[in-house]
Amino acid sequence: MNIIIRQAQPDDAKKVAPLIINAIGDIANHMTAQKESAAVLEKVEDMIRGENTRHSYRYTYVALVDGNIAGTLVLYHGNQAEALDRYLADQLKKQGHNRSIEPEAHTDEWYIDTVSVDSSYQGQGIGSKLFQFAEELVSSQGGGKLSLNVDIDKDGAIRLYKRLGYSIAEPWTIIGEPFHHMVKEIS
Repeated sequence: MNIIIRQAQPDDAKKVAPLIINAIGDIANHMTAQKESAAVLEKVEDMIRGENTRHSYRYTYVALVDGNIAGTLVLYHGNQAEALDRYLADQLKKQGHNRSIEPEAHTDEWYIDTVSVDSSYQGQGIGSKLFQFAEELVSSQGGGKLSLNVDIDKDGAIRLYKRLGYSIAEPWTIIGEPFHHMVKEIS
């Protein structure tokens, strides 16, 4: 199977948004200030099409199999997070929603916000390719820490990330929920 990974484009929003929502769960509701699934989906699509949030196409990559989007990766540097999150919080405030967007990474590390594979493509190595792509991208930028957060109850995911070389660095809290902050050094 030939997997091609490329930068997302604004037109990918309709196919990428459900993958992001599937990966981040309730965080999507918090970041969009919406409860209805259709409204959350629409707002996440808008974020992907835009340029100034962490889920922008600028920080999103798609894995293509036979021209179809089979998976997605959202990756940005932690030193960008404050500006990206401030923009989103300001937009939400203009819409009458007072939300704080918590940082999910330190300013000295790259951050994998999302890796998600469409259910019809799971088990085919696409997630592994997306992680490999993230490492290659960080390496091409001079290396450094690559991090992610995982729900403390997701034992299978924790085992996978450990097999990929990540180690639990510290506890982290996102929208009041406990996570493990995991880090891998990339050269």
